Amino acid sequence: MAEVTLKRINKFLSEVGYCSRREADKLIDAGRVTINGVVPEMGTKIAPNDVVAVDGEEIKNTKTSFVYLAFNKPVGIVCTTDTSVEKDNIIDFINYPKRIFPIGRLDKPSEGLILLTDDGDIVNKILRASNNHEKEYIVTVDKPISQTFVERMAGGIYIEDLGKRTKKCKVQKLGTYKFKIILTQGLNRQIRRMSEYLNYEVQTLKRVRIMNIKLDIPIGEYRELTKEEFIELNTLISNSTKEYIVSTEKREKP
Repeated sequence: MAEVTLKRINKFLSEVGYCSRREADKLIDAGRVTINGVVPEMGTKIAPNDVVAVDGEEIKNTKTSFVYLAFNKPVGIVCTTDTSVEKDNIIDFINYPKRIFPIGRLDKPSEGLILLTDDGDIVNKILRASNNHEKEYIVTVDKPISQTFVERMAGGIYIEDLGKRTKKCKVQKLGTYKFKIILTQGLNRQIRRMSEYLNYEVQTLKRVRIMNIKLDIPIGEYRELTKEEFIELNTLISNSTKEYIVSTEKREKP
């Protein structure tokens, strides 16, 4: 008798392109997912013949190819897939004919490059801070940038309400009020929080690069990744983990 291969429900939902694993966990936790009509516990595995549904709608694995988009997000658009809650959301704005979701986020007051896909398996590989994938931003602040500001931003800032210090990063002054910063992590409102700690207020924030993908399209527009971009992206994430790595380091103090 052939052995039945079981698969975690969040992995199934990501592989069929319904959502990322992180979003799948949220759906499961909210009780919106069922397996054969029963609401499962987190981490439940499914067999090939199990019927999976979200909000009562059966989800089938009909995926043959994936979509990978680069989008220049305008200020005011929210990076959420919950279109019933947020009217100015990225999904309705793009209005793509297939179900897609953003890889990571840009906060509402920020603009610039964000990737969208229906390939849930690639999301965590790109997002994990432990994978050290670069994201580049151009930022303007409310007062002249000092050398001390550049050095302290690059060296890492302790964010008290998050209880952690930002990783060392690359910072370059571009003008009196403008600087470039390259991060390998994506804490909530990270650049704004770092600047606020040093008594600077961010005026504009634009992401211009994610790994090898550069922002090269007008604001509010999107394009598919080129074959060359996708090949290089896959090379960069080939050794990346999709799982969280638990740190054994002690929590830093400010």
